[in-house]
Amino acid sequence: MLRTRVIPVLLLKGAGLVKTVKFKDPKYVGDPINAVKIFNEKEVDELVFLDIEASKNKKPINFQVLEDIASEAFMPLGYGGGISSMKDAERIFKLGFEKIVINSYAHQNPEFIKEAAQIAGSSSVVVSIDVKKNFFGKYEIYTHGGTKGIGKNPVDFAKYAADLGAGEIFLNAIDKDGMQTGFDINLIKQVSEKIDVPLIACGGAKDLADLAHAIKDGKASAVAAGSMFVFYGKHRAVLIQYPQYEALQKALTL
Repeated sequence: MLRTRVIPVLLLKGAGLVKTVKFKDPKYVGDPINAVKIFNEKEVDELVFLDIEASKNKKPINFQVLEDIASEAFMPLGYGGGISSMKDAERIFKLGFEKIVINSYAHQNPEFIKEAAQIAGSSSVVVSIDVKKNFFGKYEIYTHGGTKGIGKNPVDFAKYAADLGAGEIFLNAIDKDGMQTGFDINLIKQVSEKIDVPLIACGGAKDLADLAHAIKDGKASAVAAGSMFVFYGKHRAVLIQYPQYEALQKALTL
């Protein structure tokens, strides 16, 4: 097994899977259950599902879809989107998900991070931070599906979240999302060097070299991607895929 996790991130919109570009223009890419079955066969490390509408549009969590996903998956699962109480979290865990991913609500009620970590354990609590550069070229956190800039610095908040009990930080570069032009290594490095919990880097991966770059130069603990695992070729044909273990091992053995 690889020491570095390589995690497909799948975006839910309703009962379907979509892929965005810079958090916009969601394109339908298939059924989540079919994707899970393919990733089962590929023996992926873990899967993360993020509902892109739950917080932004104040929609309830689609527990039926999550139950269907969990019933098919053979790998550890994480879910984020609309989680705003321990009742939500506990229901997600009972369905079979190992981790909750908290984003917008972590800023509205940071104490929830501590509460969730105390009850479920830090290893089950992931704080997701969506970042893009503001008008002045400074990194800023955005919530509610990347639509609301809140003026917070990602390094400071990542440290704060870890101190509250977050077991991992999921760092997503909005401007890199879906572009497949490589990770924002500077952003990853700034955050990874200041926290003492694992950092999952997301946003921009095109190939194995990009994954290795985020680990070697950005000092990420794990890497995540969407487009790389759901599109194929320059015309971005939908094809659920995952690299062979041997190829991953060769690329990520640093």
